[in-house]
Order: sequence, then structure tokens, then C-alpha cells
Amino acid sequence: MSSAPSRSRSTPDDPLAAASQTAVARIVRELRGLDALNPVVLIDGQSGAGKTRLAAALVRQWPSSGRVQLVALDSIYPGWDGLEYGVEIARQDILVPHARGLMGVWRRHDWETDAPAEAHAVDPSLPLIVEGSGIITAQTLRLSDIAVWVEAPEEARKRRALLRDGDTYRPHWDRWAAQERGHIRADEPAQHATIVVAMP
Repeated sequence: MSSAPSRSRSTPDDPLAAASQTAVARIVRELRGLDALNPVVLIDGQSGAGKTRLAAALVRQWPSSGRVQLVALDSIYPGWDGLEYGVEIARQDILVPHARGLMGVWRRHDWETDAPAEAHAVDPSLPLIVEGSGIITAQTLRLSDIAVWVEAPEEARKRRALLRDGDTYRPHWDRWAAQERGHIRADEPAQHATIVVAMP
């Protein structure tokens, strides 16, 4: 899991980039059909599936002018056992206020010190993307306009995740994957998503 911006780079023959572009085009079509100036998009999927790349591409190609807010749950999860709690923080402190037209405030979790860090505001008048494992639940779906589930083969996901985070993540892969599987069993995000994206 990355607590820093993605370091992946596209190449002309990058199949992940091509799949992301196809997915972004699908999401943009859905966005254009909404009657909302400040829609909320949730992007869920297991570690290494390509959520971060997809979210960044969507921000760049958002169909209307103005700022789009992007919140990555990697910045919120309170440690390696915090998937479920991180999602609840996002629901309570970001999605609920946004839906009510109120300013939301969330605190970044500092993975190095394992403690809360600086606070960030979320403007309810602006579009919002929340990206991270676990974010599609029955509770968050009611607070969103589009929910995207990103899936990819486990071998490819693990390779990408460990290439990105290396020895920092390696000891925790199984621990985190177990929480993701629990989320999939309990919440069935692929079945409830507006769009399902297959990444290589």
C-alpha cells in the first residue's frame, strides 16, 4: 500500500495505461449523464489493481472545468490493520458531510510515525473522487453517484504493489489481503458497482 503518490509511468505499449483510458472513457460517459455539479465517484479494488492510476487519469479527464477533489484511502487507513476503520473515517468525515452540503475534514495518517498528521478539508460544492480498497459498501453507495470496482489477476496485482512499495509492503501483503477478502465477502463490491473495470 502506498502512502505516497503513484510512481508508475506510462509507455506507448503499456497495457495498464490503455485499460485505464478505456475505463476513464466509460466513467466520463456516466458522469455526463448525471444531473449533478458535484458528483461523488468511488473507486475500489484490491491492492495493485490499478485504482490510483485510474483515479489520477479521471481527474485529468474530468468532463467539466474546475477543480476535482481526490482523496486516497492510503492516506487515511490507520495502519496495516485499518482497512475497515479507514473506510468508516472516509464515510463519516468526507462522504456524509459532502452529501449534506457541509465542509468535511479528514486527517492524514502518517505511516512512519503511526500517528495522525495534518488535516485536509473537502469542499461540498466540488466533485469528489474517493479511491481505496474497501470504499464500496452499502453505506457509502448511498452517498455516491458512481461506484467503480477495479479487478486484476492476483499475480499482476502483487507484482505491481511490491514493485511500488517493495520491502515496506512485503511483510504485510497477506495481512492486508485478508482484510480485502473480508470486504469482498461482506460487501460484494463488484456486484454493487456501477462500473466493473478489468485491468491486466
